[in-house]
Amino acid sequence: MAKIIKPVFILISIMLSGIQSFAQTKSMKELIQANFDFARAQYKVLANNIPSEKLPQNWDPKTGKIDARDIQWWCSGFYPGSLWLIYEQTKDETIHQEALRTLKLIEPNKTFTGNHDLGFMMFCSFGNAYRITRDNAYKDILFQSAASLATRYRPEIQAIQSWNKNKFWDCPVIIDNMMNLEMLNWVSDHGGDKRYKEIAITHANTTLKNHFRPDFSSFHVIDYNPNNGTVRRKATWQGAANSSAWARGQGWALYGYTLMYRDTKNEAYLKQAEGIAAFILNHPNLPEDKIPYWDFDAPFMPYAERDASAGALIASALLELGQYVEGDKKRLYLKSAEQMLRSLASDTYRSKFGENGGFLLQHSTGAFPLNSEIDRPIIYADYYFLEALKRYKDWYL
Repeated sequence: MAKIIKPVFILISIMLSGIQSFAQTKSMKELIQANFDFARAQYKVLANNIPSEKLPQNWDPKTGKIDARDIQWWCSGFYPGSLWLIYEQTKDETIHQEALRTLKLIEPNKTFTGNHDLGFMMFCSFGNAYRITRDNAYKDILFQSAASLATRYRPEIQAIQSWNKNKFWDCPVIIDNMMNLEMLNWVSDHGGDKRYKEIAITHANTTLKNHFRPDFSSFHVIDYNPNNGTVRRKATWQGAANSSAWARGQGWALYGYTLMYRDTKNEAYLKQAEGIAAFILNHPNLPEDKIPYWDFDAPFMPYAERDASAGALIASALLELGQYVEGDKKRLYLKSAEQMLRSLASDTYRSKFGENGGFLLQHSTGAFPLNSEIDRPIIYADYYFLEALKRYKDWYL
């Protein structure tokens, strides 16, 4: 088990019992502080529930058990990253020590080249650690991680190959891959190989060309001919249909082009991010609380499963996008993100103290067509929820 001091459950439960009741009424300053205080206590519960050699992925409400996975699982950076975000806001030394422990655990991923997910694994974790501590050892690890990710760039397709060839795909590139470009940009901009940012820009341009429909919605998977770069097919893996708009995928796209605009100031990326935001926020199937169904075209609405992780991700992306526009658009992005955060902080989506294994948010959907992680607390929902809270505090308070 992870070595964490056990909280005094009764006392903390009393302290936190009133937090969720004001999710819709109190100021954002109060809401943000309350949720970081809650996360500080709840993540000590989570740390006590996981094996010391693995990272928490989700909690199964049917079995009452945590699904913890090996360090090469694509989500391995979200738990350390969440710990760093909580530590930054609370300065809790127990949280800090757990963050340090998990960094040592996942450090070997710096040489991993098995898929495209090094940004999720290493920038969410070591990127936050370096930002907070300025420890050059963390910077060196990020440099090595970027070098590993760059090995998956395929000049023939002008993009980073996401998954290896298998019985389903020849050379697949998924919209999620936009999220991993941030680490390449950062390393190039902080003294590393300039080629990494060139790869990121080329990948973003290829994705812009091939992944999107006229309404700014995104396909999930583009399968390329690895020899000449032609598109073999446009499909999905986690969405409702090849032609549908998988909710978290739209969030990856929104976040990805927003960060690419931040790092390049290319107006084409800003235009794309604004178009994606409009698709999401104006969609007739976006619920009133603004937490999406798992797919914007999911069957059985309004009874389809929600995806709190998509809501958290989109909220975080909108808060950054709001930094680059003015007027009505800025107000719309801020208002929408705030509504998403208030919804996520409410009794409907947020765990009660000590429940759900220690995860913060309920009702995420991992891969509905694969019958995987349906209506679960999932680690990346927590991460983007915390990141969005921090962004709101830093930029709008």
